Amino acid sequence: MSTIKMWFATKDMVISLAILLLVSVTPCSSAFWKTQNKVKTAVLLSPKFELRPGSVSNKYYYDIEFPRGHVALKGFTAEVVDEVGNPVPLHETYLHHWALFRYYESKSKLATHTNYDPHRVLHVSDSIQNSSLVLVRNSGICQGNSLGQYYGIGSETRGTNTDIPDPFGLEIGNPAEVPEGYEEKWLLNIHAIDTRGVEDKLGCTECRCDLYNVTVNEYGIPLSPSYEGGLNCCYDQTQCRLKKGFQGPKRTLYLRYTAKWIDWDEYVVPVKIYILDVTDTLKISDTSSSIDSSNHDCRVEYKVDPCNSESKKDNECVDVKRTRLPMQKGGYVVYGVAHQHSGGIGATLYGQDGRVICTSMPNYGSGDEAGNEAGYVVGMTTCYSKPGSVKIFDGETLTLESNYSSTTRSRTGVMGIFYLLVAEQLPHEHYLTHSSPFFRNINNVFN
Repeated sequence: MSTIKMWFATKDMVISLAILLLVSVTPCSSAFWKTQNKVKTAVLLSPKFELRPGSVSNKYYYDIEFPRGHVALKGFTAEVVDEVGNPVPLHETYLHHWALFRYYESKSKLATHTNYDPHRVLHVSDSIQNSSLVLVRNSGICQGNSLGQYYGIGSETRGTNTDIPDPFGLEIGNPAEVPEGYEEKWLLNIHAIDTRGVEDKLGCTECRCDLYNVTVNEYGIPLSPSYEGGLNCCYDQTQCRLKKGFQGPKRTLYLRYTAKWIDWDEYVVPVKIYILDVTDTLKISDTSSSIDSSNHDCRVEYKVDPCNSESKKDNECVDVKRTRLPMQKGGYVVYGVAHQHSGGIGATLYGQDGRVICTSMPNYGSGDEAGNEAGYVVGMTTCYSKPGSVKIFDGETLTLESNYSSTTRSRTGVMGIFYLLVAEQLPHEHYLTHSSPFFRNINNVFN
C-alpha cells in the first residue's frame, strides 16, 4: 500500500515540477491564464441599407470586411447608426437581428456574384466538390442552415457583453482547415424594421401578418391561416401599416460592427459554439436511439398564446416553453447567453441532473436614448463560468426553458435561443498537450 501511495505522490510531484519548470522558461509567466498577444480591434461599417417609415430591410452581405489570417476572435458587437455615425434608437429602427456567418468560397468563381445577391446559396455539406459557396457551421445541433451563425443578436446588442475571456478564443483562418481552391470569407445578415409612424410599434416588431398585409412568404408560398406573425411576414421590402397621413424621409443606415481578435498561438485555448433552440422538436430514428441518428427541427421562433382569465386572476400569466436536447459532445462552459424578444422574462439551461448551467435575463430600457429605449430588450445578462466549474458531459441531455410574460393578446415571432461557448480542455490540459515533446513525455510516463 505504501508503494502505491508513493507512486501517486511521485507522479503528482513530477508533473507539478514539470509545470513549474514550464512556466519558468516561458516568456509569459501567466501562460495558463493569459495569451501573449495584445487584443486588436477594428470598427467597421456594413454596406448601407435604406429604410422608409414602416419598411423592412433583411439583406445578406457577402465578403464583408473582417479580420484575416489565423487568429482567435475575442468579441463582436454591432449597432445601427445613421450617415454621420449617430446611434439610431430602437423606437425608430428596430434591429430584429444581425447574424455573422463564416463560409468558404471557390477561388475560381469569386467574380460571379455581387456582394449583395439574394440568389446566392450557402450549402451545408461534407463534400464541397460541387459547391462554390459552403457554410462553415458552428458546432450547434440544429439542422441544415438553421442557426449556423458564429455570432448573432438582436435589439439587446448594445447592452450584451460578448467578450471571450483569456485564455480562450474562437479559432478562425486556420489554413489547414480551408479546402484547397477555396478562401474563408464572412457573411453579414441585417434585419431591420423602420417603425417611425406605424400604427402599432410592438406589432410591427413582432411581425404580425395583418399589419404587413402579407398572406404568402418571401418565396410566394401561401401561409397557413393559423400563422399570425413571424419572420415569414416581415421579409425584405415588406411594409408595416402606417398611421393615416404619416409621411417621413427615407434614411440611409449602416450596421457599425466592432471585431476583437488576437493572433493565434499555442497559449490560446479554443472554444466551440453551440446554439440551442427551445423550439427544437427532436426526433429519434425508429431504428436507433443513438444521438447520431437524431433529427433536429429548430423552428427558431414561436407564438405565445394570450393569458386566460383564470391565470390572469391568479397572477400566473407566464408562458413556459421547454425542450430536452441530447449533447453528443460536451466540455467546459466558458460563456453563455440567451436571446429573447420583448416580453421575455428569462431563459435557463439545465443539466440532466437539474443543475443550472446558465440563466440569462433580459434588461429593459427606461428612456428614449439609444441603448436605453423604454419597453425594449436592451441587454441580456451573461454567464462567465470560472474555468472548470461548469461542465456538460458527453451524451448528457440538457433542458432549455424559455419564459415570456403572457398578455391579453398573443405574442408572435418570439425566440428562445441559447448561445454557449464550450472548451473541450481546461487551460492546463490544453497547454500540456500543445507544449514541447519533453513536457508531453513527462505526462505520458504516468498515463
